[in-house]
Amino acid sequence: MTPIACFDLDNTLIDRDAAFAAWASWWAGNERLEADAVSWLLAKDEGGFRPRAELFAEVKEQFGLTASVEDLVAAYDREHPLFTSVDQAVLDGLTSLRTAGWRVAVVTNGGTVQQTLKLEHTGIGPAVDCCCISEEVGVRKPDRAIFGLAADRCGATLVGGWMVGDHPAYDIAGGIAAGLRTILVGDRRPAAGGLAPDHHLSSVLGAFPVILAG
Repeated sequence: MTPIACFDLDNTLIDRDAAFAAWASWWAGNERLEADAVSWLLAKDEGGFRPRAELFAEVKEQFGLTASVEDLVAAYDREHPLFTSVDQAVLDGLTSLRTAGWRVAVVTNGGTVQQTLKLEHTGIGPAVDCCCISEEVGVRKPDRAIFGLAADRCGATLVGGWMVGDHPAYDIAGGIAAGLRTILVGDRRPAAGGLAPDHHLSSVLGAFPVILAG
């Protein structure tokens, strides 16, 4: 059976933090907030890992907004994806893997609405064989089950496969638990005593030749 190459979405295939900063600047201007509102949002975002309901409850209080937290989160989920983008070289890399016979999946933690819109807006969705979004499938990285679901959806096997992502616990430890070889991208490093990836690269672009050679 064909092996699978799994990729994280945020801060792996796309620059999620840059997209959040662009959204924050647009949103603050739209709400006619003070200039320091953007830096406040960036500090409170915690790289996207802070629960959105918790974040926007504080946003509502900080800026005296009348909209409900639920409406603020729903608007954010629709708006933020429009600020995401993907390098053509990343799309070309995904295509090169599929052309070489790999099954390619996006395995991402996050909400179904926002992550689906990101995949559609950037064109990553049509460039891969399947996408597993944690809210949709009911399991999150680092649970090995989400990688198995991705393989099943792609008609692929985890044996001989890869997981590429920026998070040492969710992507690397999770991938290793699923029996995948792993590539960590970006500046994060595994915690002391944590599981080490097979490769640590500065950019996802370096992952494509590694997988093709392996």
